[in-house]
Amino acid sequence: MSTMLKTENIAFFYPAREGEEARLALNGVTLAIERGSFVVVLGHNGSGKSTLAKTFNAVLLPTGGTVYVDGMDTADEQLLLEIRRRVGMVFQNPDNQIVANVVEEDVAFAPENLGVPTEEIRRRVDDALAAVGMAKYVRHAPHLLSGGQKQRIAIAGVLAMQPDCIVLDEATAMLDPIGRREVLAAIETLHRDKGITVILITHHMNEAEHADRVLVLNDGKLAMDGTPREVFSRADELGAIGLAVPDTVALLRALREGGLDVATDAVTVEACSEEIARALAH
Repeated sequence: MSTMLKTENIAFFYPAREGEEARLALNGVTLAIERGSFVVVLGHNGSGKSTLAKTFNAVLLPTGGTVYVDGMDTADEQLLLEIRRRVGMVFQNPDNQIVANVVEEDVAFAPENLGVPTEEIRRRVDDALAAVGMAKYVRHAPHLLSGGQKQRIAIAGVLAMQPDCIVLDEATAMLDPIGRREVLAAIETLHRDKGITVILITHHMNEAEHADRVLVLNDGKLAMDGTPREVFSRADELGAIGLAVPDTVALLRALREGGLDVATDAVTVEACSEEIARALAH
């Protein structure tokens, strides 16, 4: 597998407000993200996870160190358009990303700005809306849609640029549980069917269950890096930095403490239920 994103010892300072010191948000983060992988970044508020997300397509440039997108240095202004074409960003509030009064016009906005031919735009819009399960809303007004539907339209707008990677910066934070499930299902489908590299920044532990890899940030540093099972098996360490494990892991730990011989590293609901059934059968 080739490397999609790479950071080398990056640091980022937010400028000092009057009477305050400059805040160090990232402190020596080095990592590589493989093309086609599904990576979840976890961390409490202020851990640096959203700052890291914004360095992935040059919304923010690191104060120190280097970020590479497909080998391109994000600090090279001449490469900015190509970097942003390859790495699309979806933010927390979909209302801030929706720019048109009709769904199809909103999804067409970015490729139109890139000078994509009209017939190709039509195909991209149709494909993008189909990919997120919103094809039947093509002529709807975005402001009449639910939060989850709006966020899926925002994802479709990024998809129409045909990126290699999508970074979702707390994209489910403002949604109710139904909207969150809709968006997660759309993301997982894109990853599975189109091979798009997905980086999901979240504080919802359960959203990490289907990831290939979980990164945990704490105080601007990379605190953990592994599969969901590996990371969530370190429940006490996570608790020490203010993070809980998913409900499934918490349940298994409680059952084990109660005397049931279960492994405590099953993350998905399916794996959790299978582990409990296995233990009860003995």
